[in-house]
Amino acid sequence: MLIQKLLAVAEMGGRYVLYVLVALSVISIGIILERWLYFRSRRIDPRALGRALIAELDQGDLEGARSLLRSQRSVEARVLDDALALYDRGHAAVAEVLANGVREHRGEFEPGLLFLGTLGNNAPFIGLFGTVLGIVTAFRQLGATSAAAMNNVMGSIAEALVATAVGILVALPAVVAYNVFQKKTLDLEENVATIGSRILAHMKGVAPGERG
Repeated sequence: MLIQKLLAVAEMGGRYVLYVLVALSVISIGIILERWLYFRSRRIDPRALGRALIAELDQGDLEGARSLLRSQRSVEARVLDDALALYDRGHAAVAEVLANGVREHRGEFEPGLLFLGTLGNNAPFIGLFGTVLGIVTAFRQLGATSAAAMNNVMGSIAEALVATAVGILVALPAVVAYNVFQKKTLDLEENVATIGSRILAHMKGVAPGERG
């Protein structure tokens, strides 16, 4: 009795797995486009920004440096602005903010990355699940058909294998995008560290050029 119910579910399941994969693909593409636009609109030149900040600080214009950062949309600028807010409290306070500031802003640049990573890892298995359900249905048909209907059964098996192909197709862009955006988050952290080291060097009274 239970087996018959499971077989009935299998007959419907293969088709619905494809619908699920298509829906996940649409969501994935939406996240990829949104994240791409987000990072593209917030790109910075860390060297140029670092030089501009040090030039303001060399003139003793802390507010000018912070205004420069507030004019930027990047996460790096927000972290650096948070650090400069504690400029008068000394080197240790600024260093603490620089060390932990990116972590505090992760909610701004990591939305959707978990979904992409999960989809990239599991979409092939979802497709494989659809293929298994389709093959189970095909073999059930095989037991109930004559030799003349073999072509229909083989066609059903071929259709079932499409689910695996679709699963891989959905996973590939998700994996690529996840890796690209992860690299961008690492670049973001590196930019903060690079500019932050120049600010800390300035606070110690060391010329920026002497810090390598």
